[in-house]
Amino acid sequence: MKIEQVDLYYLEIPFIYPFKTNGIDVNSHNCLIVKIHSEGLIGYGECPTFNQPFYNYETITTAHHILKDFLIPLLLHKNINFPQEITQILSLVRGHQMAKSALDCAVWDLFAKKKNLPLYKYIGGVREKVKVGVSVSLQSSIEALMDRVNSYLEEGYQRVKLKISPDNALSCLTAIRESYPDLMLMGDANSVFTLDDMDLFKQLDDLNLLMIEQPLAYDDLLEHSRLQSQIKTPLCLDESINSINDTLNAIALKSCQIINLKQSRIGGITNTIEIHNLCEKAGIKLWCGGMLESGIGRATNLHIASLPQFKLPADISATNRYFQEDIITQNIKLNPEDSTINIPQKAGIGVDIDEEKLEKFTLSQESFT
Repeated sequence: MKIEQVDLYYLEIPFIYPFKTNGIDVNSHNCLIVKIHSEGLIGYGECPTFNQPFYNYETITTAHHILKDFLIPLLLHKNINFPQEITQILSLVRGHQMAKSALDCAVWDLFAKKKNLPLYKYIGGVREKVKVGVSVSLQSSIEALMDRVNSYLEEGYQRVKLKISPDNALSCLTAIRESYPDLMLMGDANSVFTLDDMDLFKQLDDLNLLMIEQPLAYDDLLEHSRLQSQIKTPLCLDESINSINDTLNAIALKSCQIINLKQSRIGGITNTIEIHNLCEKAGIKLWCGGMLESGIGRATNLHIASLPQFKLPADISATNRYFQEDIITQNIKLNPEDSTINIPQKAGIGVDIDEEKLEKFTLSQESFT
């Protein structure tokens, strides 16, 4: 397929509730959307990084610069026989995985549409619906936290991920566990703990948590290995896994039992499939994380979470968890009876773009031919 044209959009979509975590407090979803045109088809991808470099070093500004000035020129007018070729084409640019992921996912969407297959079938997925959970941001009090958790459980979510810090982890997680002894419950630390918190980690062992996500430094593998060897609760790596090499090193060091695999963090679907296969061989469980995506990124993640080693509930909530209005015509809905979301069955990522909403939320737009 020849890459004939690339359109680049900068969007801002308001959230229903502000999203607060350690170092991040946002009221809207800012992202870059790419449309890749080829042979009468359009492939869509999303770069869902933040305005500030608080999750990783990429921001909307840097991703826009890298896409516009480097990645899109590298890809434009290329003839691609297989979607996996895109990683080699873009390899001249080091890092900038979120920027690369938007183009990578759009190319996979194109190829699945050319084959007239839903993306999950094209990449070897094994399920038509995905078990999902909900992420709960920091709240003002235990009472407010419990109100939020109760509301999500009433909606049908069966797994809760709570943002935690050394100050609130034990009290907040204990409050939830006492109210819901059998709930799939996990803590997401976003790198705010150290090995000095070992006694706290051992207390958390008593809460039967599904996992603790990224407790130590965002770029660490060694100290996570030391921590995992001393506690029962499975550790999950998120920010520390940015590449295939990071995954190989984490496996060798036994730094975790689980990986939160966000395709945008590791450069897209091509690298996701390679890392998935490595983890399948090593017995590392996967689950699909989210970056507060629009319907484009959310649909892409649903397809990825169909791969066999994604054993744990994904962070792919329903549309109404975050947005009153989205840029796709379909609402991604929770099946409350089993806490799942159906994977779209149309070709490619399987959703239709609401062009009016896309225009409404677009702050700027450029086309490259």
